[in-house]
Amino acid sequence: MAKVNIKGPIISSDEQWIYDWFEIEATSPKSVAKEIEAANGGDLEVDINSGGGSVFAGSEIYTALKSHKGNVTVRIVGLAASAASVIAMAGKKITMAPTAQMMIHNVSTRASGDYRDMEHMAGILKSANETIANAYRLKSGMTQEELLGMMDTETWLTPQQALNYKLIDEVMFENEVQLVASFGQSQMLPNEVIEKIRNTIKDPLGSRQLENKADFLMQQKANAQLKLLKLRGDERE
Repeated sequence: MAKVNIKGPIISSDEQWIYDWFEIEATSPKSVAKEIEAANGGDLEVDINSGGGSVFAGSEIYTALKSHKGNVTVRIVGLAASAASVIAMAGKKITMAPTAQMMIHNVSTRASGDYRDMEHMAGILKSANETIANAYRLKSGMTQEELLGMMDTETWLTPQQALNYKLIDEVMFENEVQLVASFGQSQMLPNEVIEKIRNTIKDPLGSRQLENKADFLMQQKANAQLKLLKLRGDERE
């Protein structure tokens, strides 16, 4: 499965070379497009750890991933905030590390001018908020009003909260259990016994060759079995 990394700030493609020159990790539509193209239509695994960035670059990346023919699995491994949380919504399946966080909020910008310019910019920002909320709505099924309210208050979500809102499908590692392929009375030694032996019994052979060590261990095993038989009364001197 091909890997796509969404790491560092989300930037426009024409800024990528500057971040590369300074060796600063960043993600642009151009860098993601290259990774998608290399997958040649196959399935993608997208790892996200980003505080967001450009709204329009994030929208372009979201669209590219959403349009991909193969399955897209998103893994939020650190932070998916702002534009990065929008990108996360492109996954057919979205998982989140138990230590990760998601943040959604309103679009912001810097502007100058008189009151007419400010009113005009306010309209642009509100429009951008509504388009961003569409990505969350398509994934979660929540109403536009609910999502815009969460964005107004800059909502930070734990993995469980994101799962409850249906913004993700699964919390990583939550259902993992340690299994042993054994039936009935297993002959496996408990871990505490193994560790006790490891910490108290030294290697009696030192630097001898492996074959000599194996012979020694076989003899030790035979002696132990003989002692066990004597204790049980199955063998007499």
